[in-house]
Amino acid sequence: MQRQVELIGAAWGLGGAHPACADAPAHLMPLLEARLRDCGMAPNAGPVLAPSARERRRQHAVSRLCQNLAGAVAQARRGDRLPCVIGGDHSCAAGTWAGVARTMQGSLGLVWIDAHMDAHTPGTSHTGRLHGMPLAWLLGENDDALYGLSAGVLEPSHVCLIGVRSFEPEEAERLQRLGVRVIHMDEVQRRGLDATLEEAFAIAADGTEMYGISIDLDAVTPTEAPGVGTPVNDGLPALDLVRTVGELGGGDRLAGVEIVEYVPPLDPDGRTARVAVDLAAAALCGPYQKPQVVAEAVEGNHP
Repeated sequence: MQRQVELIGAAWGLGGAHPACADAPAHLMPLLEARLRDCGMAPNAGPVLAPSARERRRQHAVSRLCQNLAGAVAQARRGDRLPCVIGGDHSCAAGTWAGVARTMQGSLGLVWIDAHMDAHTPGTSHTGRLHGMPLAWLLGENDDALYGLSAGVLEPSHVCLIGVRSFEPEEAERLQRLGVRVIHMDEVQRRGLDATLEEAFAIAADGTEMYGISIDLDAVTPTEAPGVGTPVNDGLPALDLVRTVGELGGGDRLAGVEIVEYVPPLDPDGRTARVAVDLAAAALCGPYQKPQVVAEAVEGNHP
């Protein structure tokens, strides 16, 4: 029997390159709900968290929102519902995985699918954007206590990044020092997506109670998913990623799923939205039973 999924919106773009990613939950959640019903699931409509219009301090707003998101994710899991968080920019990861970890006795593993490392701290960031920092926070790295976002809920040996192709030296040094496995895009191309993603899931599952999947849509090649704030050339092929995530993800040990960085105004034909829904559905309910629909969606021909 499939677990019930709870869709939770992280409707903010305060930490990202394009503030309109705050509108992503409103666009993606109805589409994903319809897809999950098509897969035989009956998803629960969870909260959609958004900043106050009066908030002027980004770091404090994101800290408060992540705390609220952690509470919503933990509540879903305690109700035996599988949380699927739809961002928003990737700063929401600080709340998603802190909330998951709050409900666990053992260790949490994480597969981080992203073009970027997101492993800066305020002291090393070149831009000051908070969406470039959540993985560092989750690993307990933070050099500014005022941000209040350092959760430290992940052990480095239980985390694997895949698809990385844009980063700064400070991030690479941090993750290397901590011992986090990073599978760069050139290694994916050399070894193949199946083998490298299989390794990523094996790392997240080894010695952990459960694992999660965090997917930044800029991991996908921008010709297939252009509607993101920070596109990077030569990404993961969407159809292959959907297929492999569907084959490897899911199961009783899946603790949560996160899809982030969709920017609706940059996606006029809906191509990126369809990829986002395909990826989330693959992670939540396995291979889609209508592969021609997925292929058409990736090609941008699906109505």
